[in-house]
Amino acid sequence: MCQLNQNKVKQFLPILSWLPNYKKSQFNGDLFAGLTVGVMLVPQGMAYALIAGLPPVYGLYASVVPQLIYAIFGTSRQLSVAPVAMDSLLVATGVSVMATEGSEAYITYAIMLAFFMGAAQLLLGLIRMGFITNLLSKPVISGFTSAAALIIGLNQLKYILGVELEKSNQVYKILWSAIGKLNDTHSITLLIGILGIFLIKGSKKISSKLPGALLAVVLGIAAVSLLGLDSRGVSIVRDVPQGLPALVMPDLSLETFQKLLPLSLTIAVVAFMEAFSVAKAIEAKKRNYKVVPNQELVALGAANIVGSLFQSYPVTGGFSRSAVNYQAGANTPMASIISAVLVALTLLFLTPLFYHLPHAVLASIIMVAVAGLIDLGYARTLWKTNKIEFGLLLATFLVTLQFSMVPGIVTGIVLSILILLFKAANPHIAVLGRVKGLEEYRNVKRFVDVETWPELLVMRVDAPFAFVNIQTIKDRILAEVHKRDGKLKFVVLDAASVAYVDATGVIGLRELMDSLAEKGIRILYAEVIGPVRDTFYRNRLVEGEASEVFFLTTNDAVNYCLSGEYANEKVALVTQRNT
Repeated sequence: MCQLNQNKVKQFLPILSWLPNYKKSQFNGDLFAGLTVGVMLVPQGMAYALIAGLPPVYGLYASVVPQLIYAIFGTSRQLSVAPVAMDSLLVATGVSVMATEGSEAYITYAIMLAFFMGAAQLLLGLIRMGFITNLLSKPVISGFTSAAALIIGLNQLKYILGVELEKSNQVYKILWSAIGKLNDTHSITLLIGILGIFLIKGSKKISSKLPGALLAVVLGIAAVSLLGLDSRGVSIVRDVPQGLPALVMPDLSLETFQKLLPLSLTIAVVAFMEAFSVAKAIEAKKRNYKVVPNQELVALGAANIVGSLFQSYPVTGGFSRSAVNYQAGANTPMASIISAVLVALTLLFLTPLFYHLPHAVLASIIMVAVAGLIDLGYARTLWKTNKIEFGLLLATFLVTLQFSMVPGIVTGIVLSILILLFKAANPHIAVLGRVKGLEEYRNVKRFVDVETWPELLVMRVDAPFAFVNIQTIKDRILAEVHKRDGKLKFVVLDAASVAYVDATGVIGLRELMDSLAEKGIRILYAEVIGPVRDTFYRNRLVEGEASEVFFLTTNDAVNYCLSGEYANEKVALVTQRNT
């Protein structure tokens, strides 16, 4: 009993499964990875705060406490939980309609959004709703992230061009605004932005471990301060508040809750999907631990709730940071703790150094980061292999571009469900024949050398018998029966793929059996699983000897029909109901 309780505690507090057994040999990898990600987080966090419409320091606030909390509750050893580009834009998209960007109310709403988002994730984790990862298919995620990346990247044009542009989640508005301001482009700012992009990209080509973003920040600050570029019109960050974030109690008023609830639920699901997909990808490479979806919801929820108390806006696991963390040798969440400590030290002692940091450099960091989210290769693969899934990706992409990210992802989910229902309503149904010389049965449309019989029809339904498809199944079977011109005596149904029969399916089966019985045709079932047989018995779909209705294999049922063991005058007996 004591051991069982210990296991439950470790499941809820995964830190207890790795910290007591922490080895000195693991520390070197964790230290290097933690320092690498910490150095990366400082400019990246500030850049992502700009996307969210917040002062840059809030990106640093969001990079301290959430990492520490996730290290306690998270099941992934390498996931880096801090601000990310996509969620930052979702924050800007949602909160900008409630308050003026940069205002006190705007900042309050962004922080409260993290609280309600975390509460939603925590609740979903506690009631074991981790399976919601299945709601978003890969085409939906790809279409959504590609469009989001374009929106995020284009919203940085105002910092690259050095002009005021309309901030929007609709691409055509951003482009139209940018085209109208091309003549006003600030050439020095544009040069800084372009050089920042080349420096970050170039450093990656030299070595993935080179902190290109940090190099761009250092050189940008040096250029502005030494050459006095801020006096020549280059926009800079200026004062960054010094010190750790203060503890602030949340505004739990009903009005705030009602305003933020829809957006918080959307971001909660999107953020979890993003973090879980990254964590699973790294788990597949390490294979020395298991990522648990329900516990991940708890961990992300706790990170956002506690983080919001220390002025953090919504956070989740990031693609690029987690990849760097893994590649740099992180063995345990100790790497994230080290990253958080490094950001905290920056807040305490180094924020005055960022006074001359150009906004164009932060924009270049963002543009490079989001460019990796656009996956053209996957879209090309779908075009070649699955046109329907490609259409789903394209629809999600276009709706996201045109109407913003929340409608885009909702559209993707709805279309995914409709496609699933369409496929379920039109299941694969095959007429089977026996491969000559064998006891195997195959689709007569796919195989030539198979034998069939005029008095016997063998069919396979590759789906459950449910309300969504039972009418289609009935129609297909009766259509095949009609083709036999009254010669048919038996229908053998290979039901190996039938996982269950619902209430509407029972009614449909009874109607099918009655229709066949009126024609003097008996239906037999092969390879039926136990729960389906139980449904037949409970609903009295079967009367008489079970051995004359259910057969272990399709070949047994066919041999029974061909043997003549069952007298013709008893054909309809087992399908009649008591009256």
